[in-house]
Amino acid sequence: MPIIFPKEELSSWIRLSLEPGLGPAQARHLLATLGLPQDIYAAASGHLAKLLPSKLVQQLKQEPSNDIQTAIANTLAWLEHPQHHLLTLADPAYPCSLLDIHDPPLLLYANGNPDYLNRQAISIVGARSASDAGTDNARAFAQHLAEQGWCIVSGLAMGIDAAAHEGALRAGPNGGGTVAIMGTGIDIVYPARNRELAHRIAQDGLLISEFPLGTRAIHYQFPKRNRLVAGMARGVLVVEAAKQSGSLITARLASEMGREVFAIPGSIHSPLSRGCHALIRQGAKLVESAEDIHEELGHPNLMPDRLTANPNPATAATASKQPEAPAAPAIRLILEAMGYDPVDLDTLQKRTQLSLSVLNSSLLTLELSDTIGRQADGRFLRRSTLHSR
Repeated sequence: MPIIFPKEELSSWIRLSLEPGLGPAQARHLLATLGLPQDIYAAASGHLAKLLPSKLVQQLKQEPSNDIQTAIANTLAWLEHPQHHLLTLADPAYPCSLLDIHDPPLLLYANGNPDYLNRQAISIVGARSASDAGTDNARAFAQHLAEQGWCIVSGLAMGIDAAAHEGALRAGPNGGGTVAIMGTGIDIVYPARNRELAHRIAQDGLLISEFPLGTRAIHYQFPKRNRLVAGMARGVLVVEAAKQSGSLITARLASEMGREVFAIPGSIHSPLSRGCHALIRQGAKLVESAEDIHEELGHPNLMPDRLTANPNPATAATASKQPEAPAAPAIRLILEAMGYDPVDLDTLQKRTQLSLSVLNSSLLTLELSDTIGRQADGRFLRRSTLHSR
Protein backbone atom coordinates (compact mmCIF):
# COMPACT_ATOMS: atom_id res chain seq x y z
CA MET A 1 0.00 0.00 0.00
CA PRO A 2 1.15 3.61 -0.56
CA ILE A 3 2.91 5.44 2.24
CA ILE A 4 0.79 8.08 3.99
CA PHE A 5 3.01 11.15 3.76
CA PRO A 6 2.58 14.19 6.04
CA LYS A 7 0.21 16.77 4.58
CA GLU A 8 3.02 19.31 4.11
CA GLU A 9 5.10 16.82 2.11
CA LEU A 10 2.13 15.82 -0.05
CA SER A 11 1.37 19.49 -0.67
CA SER A 12 4.92 20.02 -1.92
CA TRP A 13 4.63 17.06 -4.30
CA ILE A 14 1.31 18.30 -5.66
CA ARG A 15 2.64 21.83 -6.07
CA LEU A 16 5.74 20.60 -7.90
CA SER A 17 3.58 18.67 -10.36
CA LEU A 18 1.48 21.78 -11.04
CA GLU A 19 4.19 24.44 -11.36
CA PRO A 20 3.55 26.42 -14.59
CA GLY A 21 6.46 26.22 -17.01
CA LEU A 22 8.23 23.47 -15.09
CA GLY A 23 8.29 20.35 -17.24
CA PRO A 24 8.31 16.81 -15.81
CA ALA A 25 11.91 16.26 -16.93
CA GLN A 26 13.04 19.43 -15.14
CA ALA A 27 11.12 18.40 -12.02
CA ARG A 28 12.76 14.95 -12.01
CA HIS A 29 16.17 16.58 -12.44
CA LEU A 30 15.49 18.83 -9.44
CA LEU A 31 14.44 15.81 -7.38
CA ALA A 32 17.56 13.89 -8.38
CA THR A 33 19.79 16.86 -7.52
CA LEU A 34 18.15 18.40 -4.44
CA GLY A 35 16.05 15.67 -2.86
CA LEU A 36 12.34 15.76 -2.01
CA PRO A 37 10.02 18.58 -3.16
CA GLN A 38 10.19 20.37 0.19
CA ASP A 39 13.99 20.42 -0.18
CA ILE A 40 13.59 22.01 -3.62
CA TYR A 41 11.40 24.80 -2.24
CA ALA A 42 13.77 25.30 0.69
CA ALA A 43 16.87 25.53 -1.51
CA ALA A 44 18.70 28.83 -1.84
CA SER A 45 18.00 30.92 -4.93
CA GLY A 46 21.65 30.72 -5.94
CA HIS A 47 21.54 26.92 -5.91
CA LEU A 48 18.31 26.86 -7.93
CA ALA A 49 19.78 29.34 -10.42
CA LYS A 50 22.34 26.72 -11.46
CA LEU A 51 19.49 24.41 -12.45
CA LEU A 52 16.67 26.64 -13.71
CA PRO A 53 16.01 29.89 -15.58
CA SER A 54 15.72 32.93 -13.32
CA LYS A 55 11.96 33.25 -13.94
CA LEU A 56 11.34 29.73 -12.63
CA VAL A 57 13.66 30.31 -9.67
CA GLN A 58 11.65 33.38 -8.71
CA GLN A 59 8.40 31.41 -9.12
CA LEU A 60 9.57 28.58 -6.85
CA LYS A 61 10.66 31.02 -4.14
CA GLN A 62 7.23 32.68 -4.02
CA GLU A 63 4.03 31.45 -2.45
CA PRO A 64 2.00 29.27 -4.86
CA SER A 65 -0.73 31.00 -6.83
CA ASN A 66 -4.34 30.92 -5.67
CA ASP A 67 -5.20 28.39 -8.37
CA ILE A 68 -2.46 26.03 -7.22
CA GLN A 69 -3.41 26.44 -3.57
CA THR A 70 -7.00 25.56 -4.48
CA ALA A 71 -5.85 22.52 -6.46
CA ILE A 72 -3.73 21.34 -3.52
CA ALA A 73 -6.65 21.75 -1.11
CA ASN A 74 -9.02 19.90 -3.46
CA THR A 75 -6.56 17.02 -3.85
CA LEU A 76 -6.01 16.69 -0.11
CA ALA A 77 -9.79 16.63 0.38
CA TRP A 78 -10.11 13.96 -2.34
CA LEU A 79 -7.51 11.85 -0.54
CA GLU A 80 -9.70 11.63 2.55
CA HIS A 81 -11.72 8.89 0.82
CA PRO A 82 -10.32 5.48 1.85
CA GLN A 83 -10.13 4.25 -1.77
CA HIS A 84 -8.23 7.31 -3.01
CA HIS A 85 -4.44 7.34 -3.08
CA LEU A 86 -1.63 9.53 -4.37
CA LEU A 87 1.60 7.73 -5.27
CA THR A 88 4.79 9.74 -5.66
CA LEU A 89 8.10 8.77 -7.21
CA ALA A 90 9.41 8.38 -3.65
CA ASP A 91 6.67 5.90 -2.69
CA PRO A 92 7.72 2.21 -2.48
CA ALA A 93 4.27 1.32 -3.86
CA TYR A 94 4.96 3.25 -7.09
CA PRO A 95 4.86 0.69 -9.93
CA CYS A 96 8.33 -0.69 -10.63
CA SER A 97 7.46 -1.15 -14.30
CA LEU A 98 7.00 2.60 -14.77
CA LEU A 99 10.34 3.39 -13.18
CA ASP A 100 11.88 1.67 -16.22
CA ILE A 101 10.44 4.16 -18.72
CA HIS A 102 12.28 7.37 -19.55
CA ASP A 103 9.53 9.74 -18.32
CA PRO A 104 7.68 8.29 -15.31
CA PRO A 105 4.98 10.60 -13.90
CA LEU A 106 5.81 12.49 -10.72
CA LEU A 107 2.44 11.51 -9.29
CA LEU A 108 -0.17 8.83 -9.88
CA TYR A 109 -3.72 9.45 -8.70
CA ALA A 110 -5.30 6.09 -7.84
CA ASN A 111 -8.85 4.99 -7.06
CA GLY A 112 -9.23 1.40 -5.89
CA ASN A 113 -6.70 -1.17 -4.75
CA PRO A 114 -3.13 0.02 -5.47
CA ASP A 115 -1.76 -3.49 -4.89
CA TYR A 116 -2.67 -4.19 -8.54
CA LEU A 117 0.07 -1.80 -9.64
CA ASN A 118 2.85 -4.26 -8.98
CA ARG A 119 1.22 -7.41 -10.35
CA GLN A 120 2.53 -8.95 -13.55
CA ALA A 121 0.47 -7.33 -16.27
CA ILE A 122 -0.51 -7.63 -19.90
CA SER A 123 -2.04 -4.68 -21.75
CA ILE A 124 -4.87 -5.28 -24.21
CA VAL A 125 -5.66 -2.47 -26.65
CA GLY A 126 -7.49 -1.96 -29.92
CA ALA A 127 -10.08 -0.08 -31.89
CA ARG A 128 -12.77 2.06 -30.28
CA SER A 129 -15.17 1.19 -33.12
CA ALA A 130 -14.44 -2.52 -32.74
CA SER A 131 -16.41 -5.30 -34.39
CA ASP A 132 -18.47 -7.76 -32.36
CA ALA A 133 -15.85 -10.41 -33.05
CA GLY A 134 -13.10 -8.07 -31.85
CA THR A 135 -14.80 -7.25 -28.55
CA ASP A 136 -15.58 -10.93 -28.03
CA ASN A 137 -11.92 -11.80 -28.56
CA ALA A 138 -10.73 -9.04 -26.22
CA ARG A 139 -13.20 -10.07 -23.52
CA ALA A 140 -12.37 -13.77 -23.83
CA PHE A 141 -8.59 -13.31 -23.88
CA ALA A 142 -8.75 -10.90 -20.93
CA GLN A 143 -10.88 -13.24 -18.85
CA HIS A 144 -8.69 -16.25 -19.52
CA LEU A 145 -5.43 -14.36 -18.92
CA ALA A 146 -6.82 -12.85 -15.71
CA GLU A 147 -7.86 -16.33 -14.58
CA GLN A 148 -4.23 -17.34 -15.09
CA GLY A 149 -3.16 -14.51 -12.79
CA TRP A 150 -2.31 -11.72 -15.22
CA CYS A 151 -3.45 -8.21 -14.38
CA ILE A 152 -5.13 -6.75 -17.47
CA VAL A 153 -4.20 -3.15 -18.24
CA SER A 154 -6.05 -0.95 -20.73
CA GLY A 155 -7.16 2.62 -21.31
CA LEU A 156 -10.92 2.66 -20.47
CA ALA A 157 -11.84 3.65 -24.04
CA MET A 158 -14.86 2.29 -25.88
CA GLY A 159 -14.55 -0.92 -27.87
CA ILE A 160 -11.56 -3.18 -27.21
CA ASP A 161 -10.41 -1.39 -24.03
CA ALA A 162 -13.80 -1.67 -22.34
CA ALA A 163 -14.17 -5.32 -23.39
CA ALA A 164 -10.73 -6.12 -21.95
CA HIS A 165 -11.62 -4.58 -18.59
CA GLU A 166 -14.96 -6.41 -18.57
CA GLY A 167 -13.29 -9.74 -19.31
CA ALA A 168 -10.79 -9.28 -16.50
CA LEU A 169 -13.57 -8.44 -14.06
CA ARG A 170 -15.38 -11.64 -15.07
CA ALA A 171 -12.40 -13.61 -13.75
CA GLY A 172 -13.59 -12.64 -10.27
CA PRO A 173 -11.71 -11.88 -7.05
CA ASN A 174 -9.25 -14.75 -7.56
CA GLY A 175 -8.17 -13.40 -10.95
CA GLY A 176 -5.32 -11.05 -11.71
CA GLY A 177 -7.57 -7.98 -11.74
CA THR A 178 -7.56 -4.98 -14.03
CA VAL A 179 -6.02 -1.50 -14.09
CA ALA A 180 -7.58 1.28 -16.17
CA ILE A 181 -5.23 4.11 -17.11
CA MET A 182 -7.17 7.30 -17.76
CA GLY A 183 -6.46 10.17 -20.13
CA THR A 184 -8.35 12.59 -17.90
CA GLY A 185 -8.28 13.54 -14.25
CA ILE A 186 -9.26 10.55 -12.15
CA ASP A 187 -12.49 12.27 -11.14
CA ILE A 188 -13.71 12.53 -14.76
CA VAL A 189 -14.73 9.42 -16.70
CA TYR A 190 -14.25 9.62 -20.46
CA PRO A 191 -16.17 8.49 -22.38
CA ALA A 192 -19.14 9.05 -20.09
CA ARG A 193 -20.72 5.81 -21.34
CA ASN A 194 -18.02 3.93 -19.41
CA ARG A 195 -18.96 5.49 -16.08
CA GLU A 196 -20.57 2.32 -14.72
CA LEU A 197 -17.58 0.25 -15.88
CA ALA A 198 -15.21 2.71 -14.18
CA HIS A 199 -17.19 2.34 -10.94
CA ARG A 200 -16.84 -1.45 -11.12
CA ILE A 201 -13.10 -1.14 -11.76
CA ALA A 202 -12.71 1.18 -8.76
CA GLN A 203 -14.48 -1.42 -6.61
CA ASP A 204 -12.71 -4.54 -7.91
CA GLY A 205 -9.56 -3.24 -9.62
CA LEU A 206 -7.83 0.11 -9.94
CA LEU A 207 -8.22 3.40 -11.83
CA ILE A 208 -5.09 5.53 -12.23
CA SER A 209 -4.23 8.85 -13.84
CA GLU A 210 -1.20 11.12 -13.95
CA PHE A 211 -3.39 14.16 -14.63
CA PRO A 212 -4.58 16.54 -11.88
CA LEU A 213 -8.14 16.41 -10.64
CA GLY A 214 -10.58 18.12 -12.99
CA THR A 215 -8.50 17.56 -16.13
CA ARG A 216 -10.93 17.07 -19.01
CA ALA A 217 -10.41 15.01 -22.16
CA ILE A 218 -8.00 16.71 -24.58
CA HIS A 219 -6.68 14.81 -27.59
CA TYR A 220 -2.95 15.23 -26.87
CA GLN A 221 -3.32 13.64 -23.43
CA PHE A 222 -4.21 10.21 -24.82
CA PRO A 223 -0.78 9.46 -26.36
CA LYS A 224 0.65 10.29 -22.91
CA ARG A 225 -1.83 7.85 -21.41
CA ASN A 226 -0.79 5.25 -24.00
CA ARG A 227 2.86 5.30 -22.90
CA LEU A 228 1.70 4.22 -19.42
CA VAL A 229 -0.50 1.49 -20.91
CA ALA A 230 2.63 0.21 -22.69
CA GLY A 231 4.98 0.75 -19.77
CA MET A 232 2.86 -0.94 -17.11
CA ALA A 233 2.89 -4.33 -18.81
CA ARG A 234 5.30 -7.08 -19.83
CA GLY A 235 3.54 -7.28 -23.18
CA VAL A 236 0.85 -5.56 -25.26
CA LEU A 237 -1.83 -7.49 -27.14
CA VAL A 238 -3.44 -5.60 -30.04
CA VAL A 239 -6.83 -7.11 -30.88
CA GLU A 240 -8.12 -4.86 -33.68
CA ALA A 241 -6.58 -1.71 -35.13
CA ALA A 242 -6.88 0.34 -38.27
CA LYS A 243 -3.68 1.18 -40.12
CA GLN A 244 -3.42 4.60 -38.45
CA SER A 245 -4.56 4.28 -34.86
CA GLY A 246 -3.62 5.00 -31.26
CA SER A 247 -3.26 1.27 -30.65
CA LEU A 248 -0.32 1.18 -33.06
CA ILE A 249 1.26 4.06 -31.15
CA THR A 250 0.92 2.02 -27.96
CA ALA A 251 2.47 -1.00 -29.69
CA ARG A 252 5.38 1.09 -30.98
CA LEU A 253 5.99 2.56 -27.53
CA ALA A 254 5.90 -0.93 -26.03
CA SER A 255 8.48 -2.15 -28.52
CA GLU A 256 10.74 0.84 -27.77
CA MET A 257 10.46 0.04 -24.05
CA GLY A 258 11.51 -3.56 -24.63
CA ARG A 259 8.05 -5.01 -24.06
CA GLU A 260 6.66 -7.87 -26.17
CA VAL A 261 4.06 -7.00 -28.82
CA PHE A 262 1.33 -9.46 -29.79
CA ALA A 263 -1.38 -9.11 -32.45
CA ILE A 264 -4.48 -11.10 -33.37
CA PRO A 265 -4.90 -11.49 -37.15
CA GLY A 266 -8.27 -10.95 -38.79
CA SER A 267 -10.05 -10.95 -42.11
CA ILE A 268 -8.12 -9.56 -45.05
CA HIS A 269 -11.30 -7.67 -45.95
CA SER A 270 -11.58 -5.80 -42.63
CA PRO A 271 -9.98 -2.35 -42.23
CA LEU A 272 -9.71 -3.14 -38.52
CA SER A 273 -7.33 -6.02 -39.28
CA ARG A 274 -4.81 -3.96 -41.21
CA GLY A 275 -3.06 -2.53 -38.18
CA CYS A 276 -2.62 -5.97 -36.64
CA HIS A 277 -1.36 -7.40 -39.92
CA ALA A 278 1.14 -4.53 -40.21
CA LEU A 279 2.40 -5.26 -36.69
CA ILE A 280 2.84 -8.94 -37.52
CA ARG A 281 4.83 -8.04 -40.63
CA GLN A 282 7.03 -5.84 -38.43
CA GLY A 283 7.75 -8.68 -36.00
CA ALA A 284 4.85 -8.79 -33.53
CA LYS A 285 3.93 -12.32 -32.49
CA LEU A 286 0.80 -13.65 -34.18
CA VAL A 287 -1.68 -14.77 -31.52
CA GLU A 288 -4.36 -17.41 -31.98
CA SER A 289 -4.65 -18.49 -28.35
CA ALA A 290 -3.45 -17.44 -24.92
CA GLU A 291 -0.75 -20.11 -25.12
CA ASP A 292 0.98 -17.99 -27.78
CA ILE A 293 1.40 -15.30 -25.12
CA HIS A 294 2.55 -17.75 -22.46
CA GLU A 295 5.18 -19.12 -24.85
CA GLU A 296 6.84 -15.70 -24.83
CA LEU A 297 6.17 -14.49 -21.29
CA GLY A 298 5.66 -17.69 -19.33
CA HIS A 299 3.01 -17.75 -16.60
CA PRO A 300 2.83 -15.21 -13.79
CA ASN A 301 4.06 -16.43 -10.41
CA LEU A 302 1.09 -18.38 -9.09
CA MET A 303 0.21 -21.41 -7.05
CA PRO A 304 0.36 -24.63 -9.15
CA ASP A 305 -3.39 -25.22 -8.97
CA ARG A 306 -3.97 -21.80 -10.54
CA LEU A 307 -1.71 -22.70 -13.45
CA THR A 308 -3.61 -25.86 -14.29
CA ALA A 309 -7.06 -24.31 -14.24
CA ASN A 310 -8.71 -24.04 -17.65
CA PRO A 311 -5.86 -25.87 -19.44
CA ASN A 312 -7.17 -25.21 -22.96
CA PRO A 313 -6.43 -21.50 -23.54
CA ALA A 314 -8.50 -21.37 -26.66
CA THR A 315 -11.74 -22.75 -25.32
CA ALA A 316 -11.65 -21.89 -21.63
CA ALA A 317 -12.93 -18.36 -22.03
CA THR A 318 -15.60 -19.22 -24.53
CA ALA A 319 -16.84 -22.62 -23.40
CA SER A 320 -19.90 -21.14 -21.73
CA LYS A 321 -20.93 -19.46 -24.98
CA GLN A 322 -20.45 -22.32 -27.45
CA PRO A 323 -23.21 -24.84 -28.09
CA GLU A 324 -22.25 -28.47 -27.67
CA ALA A 325 -20.91 -29.83 -30.95
CA PRO A 326 -23.89 -29.09 -33.21
CA ALA A 327 -25.30 -32.39 -34.38
CA ALA A 328 -27.78 -30.89 -36.81
CA PRO A 329 -26.35 -31.18 -40.34
CA ALA A 330 -27.83 -27.82 -41.27
CA ILE A 331 -26.00 -26.02 -38.47
CA ARG A 332 -22.69 -27.69 -39.33
CA LEU A 333 -23.21 -26.75 -42.97
CA ILE A 334 -23.99 -23.12 -42.11
CA LEU A 335 -20.90 -22.73 -39.91
CA GLU A 336 -18.68 -24.22 -42.61
CA ALA A 337 -20.23 -21.95 -45.24
CA MET A 338 -19.94 -18.90 -42.99
CA GLY A 339 -16.22 -19.15 -42.36
CA TYR A 340 -14.89 -16.26 -40.29
CA ASP A 341 -15.87 -13.24 -42.36
CA PRO A 342 -19.22 -11.39 -42.33
CA VAL A 343 -21.68 -12.99 -44.73
CA ASP A 344 -25.21 -12.09 -45.85
CA LEU A 345 -28.26 -14.33 -46.02
CA ASP A 346 -28.28 -14.67 -49.82
CA THR A 347 -24.65 -15.77 -49.88
CA LEU A 348 -25.30 -18.33 -47.15
CA GLN A 349 -28.26 -19.73 -49.05
CA LYS A 350 -26.19 -20.07 -52.22
CA ARG A 351 -23.35 -21.78 -50.36
CA THR A 352 -25.51 -24.18 -48.36
CA GLN A 353 -28.38 -24.76 -50.80
CA LEU A 354 -30.70 -24.92 -47.77
CA SER A 355 -34.30 -23.79 -47.96
CA LEU A 356 -34.94 -20.31 -46.59
CA SER A 357 -37.03 -21.65 -43.71
CA VAL A 358 -34.36 -24.14 -42.60
CA LEU A 359 -31.65 -21.52 -43.00
CA ASN A 360 -33.53 -18.91 -40.95
CA SER A 361 -34.41 -21.31 -38.13
CA SER A 362 -30.82 -22.58 -37.95
CA LEU A 363 -29.44 -19.03 -37.90
CA LEU A 364 -31.85 -18.18 -35.08
CA THR A 365 -30.60 -21.21 -33.11
CA LEU A 366 -27.01 -20.07 -33.60
CA GLU A 367 -27.88 -16.50 -32.58
CA LEU A 368 -29.70 -17.62 -29.43
CA SER A 369 -26.71 -19.77 -28.44
CA ASP A 370 -24.52 -16.68 -29.00
CA THR A 371 -22.41 -18.56 -31.52
CA ILE A 372 -23.02 -15.96 -34.22
CA GLY A 373 -24.08 -12.34 -34.20
CA ARG A 374 -26.02 -10.16 -36.61
CA GLN A 375 -24.21 -6.97 -37.57
CA ALA A 376 -25.85 -3.60 -38.11
CA ASP A 377 -25.89 -4.17 -41.89
CA GLY A 378 -27.73 -7.49 -41.47
CA ARG A 379 -24.73 -9.76 -42.19
CA PHE A 380 -23.85 -12.63 -39.87
CA LEU A 381 -20.51 -13.22 -38.18
CA ARG A 382 -19.14 -15.79 -35.79
CA ARG A 383 -18.94 -14.18 -32.38
CA SER A 384 -15.55 -15.61 -31.46
CA THR A 385 -12.50 -16.51 -33.47
CA LEU A 386 -10.61 -18.16 -30.63
CA HIS A 387 -9.60 -21.60 -31.89
CA SER A 388 -7.86 -24.48 -30.27
CA ARG A 389 -4.43 -25.29 -31.62
